[in-house]
Amino acid sequence: MKKMDQPPEVSRRELLFRAGAGFAGLAVTDLLDASGLLSHQYALARQKDDRPNPLAAKAPHFTARAKSVIFLFMYGGPSHVDLFDPKPELARHHGKPMTGKGNIEVFFGNPGNLMASPYKFQRWGQSGIEASELFPQLSGQIDDLCMLRSVYSTSNNHSPAIFMMNSGNMRPGNPSLGSWTTYGLGSFNENLPSYIVMYDWRGGPIGGAPNWSSGFMPAGYQGTAFRSGNTPIVDLNPPKWVDPHLQRSEIDFVQKLNHEHLAAHPGNSDLDARIASYELAFQMQTHAPEAVDISKESVATRQLYGIGDKTTDHFGRQCLVARRLVERGVRFIQLYSGGGHQQESWDAHYGLDENHRLHCAETDKPMAGLIRDLKSRGLLDSTLIVWGGEFGRMPISQSAIGRDHNPHGFTMWMAGGGVKGGQVIGATDEFGYKAVEEPVSVHDVHATILHALGLDHRKLTYYYGGRDQRLTNFGGDPILKVFS
Repeated sequence: MKKMDQPPEVSRRELLFRAGAGFAGLAVTDLLDASGLLSHQYALARQKDDRPNPLAAKAPHFTARAKSVIFLFMYGGPSHVDLFDPKPELARHHGKPMTGKGNIEVFFGNPGNLMASPYKFQRWGQSGIEASELFPQLSGQIDDLCMLRSVYSTSNNHSPAIFMMNSGNMRPGNPSLGSWTTYGLGSFNENLPSYIVMYDWRGGPIGGAPNWSSGFMPAGYQGTAFRSGNTPIVDLNPPKWVDPHLQRSEIDFVQKLNHEHLAAHPGNSDLDARIASYELAFQMQTHAPEAVDISKESVATRQLYGIGDKTTDHFGRQCLVARRLVERGVRFIQLYSGGGHQQESWDAHYGLDENHRLHCAETDKPMAGLIRDLKSRGLLDSTLIVWGGEFGRMPISQSAIGRDHNPHGFTMWMAGGGVKGGQVIGATDEFGYKAVEEPVSVHDVHATILHALGLDHRKLTYYYGGRDQRLTNFGGDPILKVFS
C-alpha cells in the first residue's frame, strides 16, 4: 500500500492523456488553449526547468567557522579509559567489583571486575592534558584538540550505535550527517562529490552503505565511497575505445531528454538529483583520479603521514587524500579506521592490549600528520576535524583481558574549524562508566558540527513523512564552549 506522503505514480493529467487513446487529453488541451492557460502552463514548466543545481553552493545561516569536515571514525568503539580519560581509581580498585552504579548493562556475558588500564598516561603540551602513551604523535598536538570526555549514546549494539552516530537515529533509512551538510550547503566543487567516504582495507563498518546514505532525501546528497589508489571508484573510467567527444555528446543527449521530462513533470526532486549526478559522474572521470594521486606530493609530506610504512601506509594515504580533497573544495569527508569484526576493528572484547596497540599504531602518525599539514597550509582554521567511534568501552573486564561496549560515557575530540584547542569539556565518573559532568549527547555533537559550518540545526529541515525532519529530531544543542 502506497504511503500518503509519496507522489502518485501517475498524475491526473497523465491519466487523461493515457486513457481512451488520449482523447480525454485532447479535450483538456483544447479547453486550456481556449482559456489562454496552455502557454502559461508551458511557461511555468520552463521556469521550473531553470531551477539551480541542487548541489550548487548555498549560503549558511550565519557566518561559518569551518568550510569542510573530516570525520575520523574509529569503528568498533575505542576505549576512552585507555586513551584520553585516565582513571586512577581503576588502578586502586583493580580486580574488585564495580559497585554503586546500579544495574550494569553489558553486551556480552556477565559484568566482570574493574580492570586498570595497562597504559601510562602523561601530561602533554602547554595545556597539560593527559593522554595515553599509545598516541605519542597525536598527543604532541594536544593543544589543538578539544576533548569531549562526557559523550553518551543510546545503544550498546554496533549497528544501531553507528547509525546513531552517523544519522542521529538508531534505524537505517535516515540521511547521514554528511548528507545533511551537503543538503544545507551544497558543493564548492563541480568536479568532485561534496561528500566522500573512505573505509578500511579490511572492510566497511556494520550496516555498510546506509551509514552514508541520503535516506529520504534525493540520492544526490548521499556519500560517495572512494578507495585508495589511482582508481577511487569502481568502473569510473570509460573503456579505452570510447571516444571522449562521443561520450560528451551522449551525456548531452541524455541530459536533454531528462530536462524535457522534468519540464513535463515539474517538482521531481529525484530527477533534479539525477541530472546533477550524470554531469558530476562525467567530470569525475577526469578529476577524481588526480585528486587521489599522491605521487606528486613531496617525500617529506608522505613521511609526515607515515606513507611507506607497512603499519601506517593505508590510513596515512587516506588522511593525505582527505587533505587533497579539502583543498579541492570537498565539503564532508569521512575516514574509517577498522573494518570487519573483533580485532580487525577497535572492538576489544578478547584482547584490549593487542587490539589498541595495533589500531593506535595505524592511526597515530597519520592523524598527527594531518593536523600538522593542514596547519602548515593555512587550512586547519577552515577544516573541522572530528574523532570518535560509535561508543566507548567498559571500565570492567571481559574474559580478564578485554572490555565490553559502553555507550554511557566516552570521549570524542575536535580540532580546527574555530575550535578552541587545549581544553577538556565534561567528565565521566571515577571509573569512566557514565558521563556525569556536562553530559554531551550525540545530538549535541551533531548540532556542534553543523554550528561550525554556519548551520542552525533547528532551521536545517527537510519535509518528509508529513512534517519537517531534522538531523537533531530528538533534541541537541551546539556546545559553544568548544569554540574560541
